[in-house]
Amino acid sequence: MLGAIAGDVIGSVHEWSRTKIKNFPLFVPMSRFTDDTVLTLAVADHFPSGRDYVELFHEYYQSYPRAGFAGWFREWAKRRLREP
Repeated sequence: MLGAIAGDVIGSVHEWSRTKIKNFPLFVPMSRFTDDTVLTLAVADHFPSGRDYVELFHEYYQSYPRAGFAGWFREWAKRRLREP
């Protein structure tokens, strides 16, 4: 879990930049968590709580709407739809 979150934060500044080098700083001022981390935490929250995944996805989206969610997911979560 920590590795997935660290990888998300480290990769957040490289996602659209096509970085080809292997020697770069892991964390820079622009590094941030993204929708990948938010949804990873939502899935992890299911196991101790037993709560419904859809409810968790909606709740976590509402808590972090600017985490970089893509169009279809963002609209689905914003409207709190049940069906995909």
